[in-house]
Amino acid sequence: MATCHDHNLRQPLPGLRPFGIRVRLRRGDPFRKLLGDEWTKEHWFPTRDERDARLKEMSGRYVYFRPGDAPALDFEAVDP
Repeated sequence: MATCHDHNLRQPLPGLRPFGIRVRLRRGDPFRKLLGDEWTKEHWFPTRDERDARLKEMSGRYVYFRPGDAPALDFEAVDP
């Protein structure tokens, strides 16, 4: 997204962030009816180590999961 006036930003635009995580809904998730089959969300990081640490955190079990619950998202590492 282009920025019209950089001086109006609350903080500077981030630098180069070539390493990413692509998040997708799993095939049988009923949320796909709301978001669509092609929904994805991407998160970008400046280094591979930061990306890998965040990927491990995101794809693990959530603190408040009930026994038997599992993440309903698929995570994919994106490299330049």
